[in-house]
Amino acid sequence: MLYIGIDLGTSSVKLLLMDEKGTIKNIVTKEYELFFPHPGWSEQKPEDWVSAMVEGVRELTSVCDPAEVAGIGAGGQMHGLVALDKDDKVLRPAILWNDGRTQEETDYLNNVIGKEKLTALTGNIAFAGFTAPKILWMKKNEGELFEKIAKIMLPKDYINYVLTGVHCTDYSDASGMLLLDVEHKCWSKEMLEICGLREDMMPKLFESYEVVGTLLPEMAERLGLRPGVKVVAGAGDNAAAAVGTGVVGEGGCNVSLGTSGTVFISSKQFGVDSGNALHAFAHADGGWHLMGCMLSAASCYKWWLDEILHSDGYSEEQEGITDDRLGANHVFFLPYLMGERAPHNDPMARSCFIGMTMDSTRKDLTQAVLEGVAFAIRDSFEAAKALGINVETSMICGGGAKSPLWKKILANVLGIKLTVPETEQGPGYGGAILAAVACGEYSSVADAVAVLVKVTDTVEPDAEITARYEKKYQAFRSLYPALRGIFPTL
Repeated sequence: MLYIGIDLGTSSVKLLLMDEKGTIKNIVTKEYELFFPHPGWSEQKPEDWVSAMVEGVRELTSVCDPAEVAGIGAGGQMHGLVALDKDDKVLRPAILWNDGRTQEETDYLNNVIGKEKLTALTGNIAFAGFTAPKILWMKKNEGELFEKIAKIMLPKDYINYVLTGVHCTDYSDASGMLLLDVEHKCWSKEMLEICGLREDMMPKLFESYEVVGTLLPEMAERLGLRPGVKVVAGAGDNAAAAVGTGVVGEGGCNVSLGTSGTVFISSKQFGVDSGNALHAFAHADGGWHLMGCMLSAASCYKWWLDEILHSDGYSEEQEGITDDRLGANHVFFLPYLMGERAPHNDPMARSCFIGMTMDSTRKDLTQAVLEGVAFAIRDSFEAAKALGINVETSMICGGGAKSPLWKKILANVLGIKLTVPETEQGPGYGGAILAAVACGEYSSVADAVAVLVKVTDTVEPDAEITARYEKKYQAFRSLYPALRGIFPTL
């Protein structure tokens, strides 16, 4: 049988067709528009997601017999607010995860409701990207529309609704709304009251690998598929990507060196980082995970080459950064080009180079950019260690992971082995795996990834380099506290 994975991203939907052995048969990408109606705002039309998905599925299945498709699973951009009226019509464009209009509402939740209370109710504190602050913004600024809300949904869940007619979400995606009691996997009645919502306005909760319904006849016809195709709840993009890289169960870890950077640590137990540096979310395998997110990772290197060096030599600029230089650089780079989330939660944080002297070279600064991102990723590992979690190996994926040098730097900064998955299709591959589990192809998510996820490369740390980086990391972690008070004045 065949399974479709949907990766509903911020700029495009990426669709993947996989067989029961994990072989990818086809990949199709369809772009859609992103709207910025005011500075700092970021919106999309849910109708555009649906149109792109329908067009993409028909193209995706052109290489096979569509009757062989058994299931569909989606991973998608998290936190976005999709508001429906009593007739299930979209009330306004979706407010996305990277929308910055809700700082006032975020401050209200963290400082008036209080971080301690939020953590007790949901396991997390408020971030501007989360859904709850968006709801409060809409209540304050678009009161007439807010009164018409009958259902609150997330982006990939709107796709599932269109496919099945079921208002649904999964625990991993719902964890990023600041409305879910993550530990007990139920809606927090108190958080709903704070946001002016009723529980009947929320979608039904599912595990990521559970079937929410089958294709509606009219949608099956539009997609060119049979009506009996099962649709699973799916997962938030990071949880779906973790499934796609085999990071499930106790102590699994994945580092993503994408535009942003994430550290994803899976667990069978619920745990909260006392400093709230890490998100405490449910996982797509039925357990939980901790996640640290830095806002600028591979984008730091892109900025350095594109805007400063005016170079397209992404590999060439790293030539000559040999092992003897690793951990011996006197230049440091703080990678806070867009402020920072984990571990500082400081939108005013700024990037800078520090430690330069007359003999500092272009190569020193290039190396510092790569190292600064690696040091910032280690910050999330340190928060996990404080909870007693000891990660000994991690998957690594994302555009930055294509650099052998960057992988070597990261392995030695973290002092752990890094492995590279054969398939780097992230949320789409994870969504397809979840669909295969739901259709009975595998008995559990863990069993599925044990068969389907394969490793193509392994990077081992070097004891001598790791020791040098330990000293450099301790110096790096002293820089932000020293500069924190200066950033707001810049």
